[in-house]
Amino acid sequence: MDDIRTIRNISIIAHIDAGKTTTTERMLYYSGRTHRIGDIDDGSTVMDYLDEERKRGITIVSAAASFPWREHLVHLIDTPGHIDFTAEVERSLRVIDAAVVIFSGVEGVEAQSEKVWHQANLYALPRLAFINKLDRIGASFPRVLEEINAKFGGKAVPLQVPVGIENELGGVIDLLSMRMLTFGGEAGERVESVEIPAAEKENAQRQREHLIERLADHSDALAERFLEGSEITVEMIADEIRRLTIATTIVPVLAGSAKRNIGIQPLMDAVLRYLPNPAEAAESPAFSAADDEPVTIAPDPSAPFAGFVFKLIASTTADLYYLRTYRGTLKAGDSLYVPRTRETIRVKRILRLYAKQIEPIEQVGPGDIVGISGPREIMTGDTLCTRHQAVYFEQMKFPEPVLSMAVEPRSSKDKDHLDEALQLLAREDPTLAVSRDENTGQRILSGMGELHLEINTNRIEQEFHLQVRCGEPRVAYRETINRQVTAAFTFERMAGEAELYAKVTLTLRPKEQQDPPFLIENKVRTPNLDKKLLRAAVDALTDGIKTGGHSGYPLIYVSAELNELDVQPGKTTEGAVLGAVLQALDKAVNDVGTHILEPIMTLDILTPDSHLGDITNDVHTRRGLIHNVIDVVDLKRVICEVPLAEMFGFSKALPKLTGGRGSFSMEPRGYKAMASS
Repeated sequence: MDDIRTIRNISIIAHIDAGKTTTTERMLYYSGRTHRIGDIDDGSTVMDYLDEERKRGITIVSAAASFPWREHLVHLIDTPGHIDFTAEVERSLRVIDAAVVIFSGVEGVEAQSEKVWHQANLYALPRLAFINKLDRIGASFPRVLEEINAKFGGKAVPLQVPVGIENELGGVIDLLSMRMLTFGGEAGERVESVEIPAAEKENAQRQREHLIERLADHSDALAERFLEGSEITVEMIADEIRRLTIATTIVPVLAGSAKRNIGIQPLMDAVLRYLPNPAEAAESPAFSAADDEPVTIAPDPSAPFAGFVFKLIASTTADLYYLRTYRGTLKAGDSLYVPRTRETIRVKRILRLYAKQIEPIEQVGPGDIVGISGPREIMTGDTLCTRHQAVYFEQMKFPEPVLSMAVEPRSSKDKDHLDEALQLLAREDPTLAVSRDENTGQRILSGMGELHLEINTNRIEQEFHLQVRCGEPRVAYRETINRQVTAAFTFERMAGEAELYAKVTLTLRPKEQQDPPFLIENKVRTPNLDKKLLRAAVDALTDGIKTGGHSGYPLIYVSAELNELDVQPGKTTEGAVLGAVLQALDKAVNDVGTHILEPIMTLDILTPDSHLGDITNDVHTRRGLIHNVIDVVDLKRVICEVPLAEMFGFSKALPKLTGGRGSFSMEPRGYKAMASS
């Protein structure tokens, strides 16, 4: 069992193609965990281990790897950059203590860069930034640094500056030690500290003074020594950087090129030096399973165990669960309580995770990330704990699917096999949903985008050896109400000889187009009301909103209040309450009517200047609105919003529109009313 002070739990997050996986593969190699550097281009990566990942050269699922570095244990989660797989980023950020954010030295802050940065803000995660690809044509360290500060509140503080740029990139200058670091050997494994070249000394000295000034803004001790002209040691600077980084006051910035093996070992050192161990990270809020009261979980190895399942790898034989431990010590063979199901399960094995490979260990303490094998009843978001002091962590929230398509087996004898495959995929990925079309009986697979659906249907064929037919993707529309309405319904019915009764009054209001998409509020103030009946009413109202409006689409941008619940002893059952709520909701929706909303995407396109006209014309034909056009070296970055229904086929059209030089990313922006035809 490792000392908690020597553990770091980090995630690498970035926009697609900024170099996350390349950086991770170097870290594994330099730590001795691999004996050759995995390469995206030849499909030999360790972290991108799915066939689809290696074929496409992108990360699809978050992969965890544990590796040693300078007598520490680093748990690293490499996450996808593509917006279709944002849930993988979300669940990784939930369980880590800090993040490394990678930016391309050419493209700078891109759409998904902003998304993951703001996701990290939600969890108040300390982070480091690494400006990568500084060997590429058009790279600029100062420009990207300025962009990071402009976008994210001026917190970026460079600890290094590159020596040379583009093809001339030769190393980095460490502003603390005032030495140049070079990277020799076949794979950059030999780091040497040398004198700063004369031509770089003046700029390096100026940058170091600026660094100390930035730190002194937040440190009285440094400010005093700086103003007095007293010596400021490397240790003093490093201590202040660590303190301010953990407090999320600053974000240290490092430089390099993962592809050219420049700057990775200093980045690994910075992870240990400036990012928190689990004992220093923010305390973990949870709730008592006995009374739902908030409790704080401290990483005490002798306390009753508590851990959180943040991911699972589903299998027809045995599932593998990714577990973050927060409190206590877990041993192989221990029994744990699952508050959601109120069942006890037995942990068969504890496993050290190494991407797709695993190594068994006997026990694990708090602040760790491991794999466990156990029964199929566990789900993503479950808490595992000791029964006699049972707690639970808040469930993770995932976005609703925006696209769906029919999936059917080519052979009718494979229907049961397909159902099993679909359920396994949906069990792994909370942003996938499986349903049946009421009219046709077809199996419907819903997900976050074309790529998301395509990859999962390919997995059905490759991993489950099933030939399937897929329908055209269909957009997941929503509805919202036209105005505020209050409705009441009295449910009175005879069930055999029993008389059933429940009366409900509720109010629906349009709400702002922001998370959560709908809001349920309980305003019932009846004293001594049976809590089970009240919970049944709230649950029924929640399910009714999800079920939908006039056209059968789920309702969003609605605030629903349960105003009154009238019950009669012996006559009111949970079923009667359910009937009253759904009838009142139906009456309210019929009274005010609804209108259909369609999903809108933020589209971020990079195109050569010469093809800008073709891109803008194409966006307009797709009912798109262009919000901004930004210069990025010799390219144009076009930021616009487009209805998702118009985006089908865009990925195939873009290479033709831009001579093969364009790229794009997309993320959900919300829903808007459909224009009347």
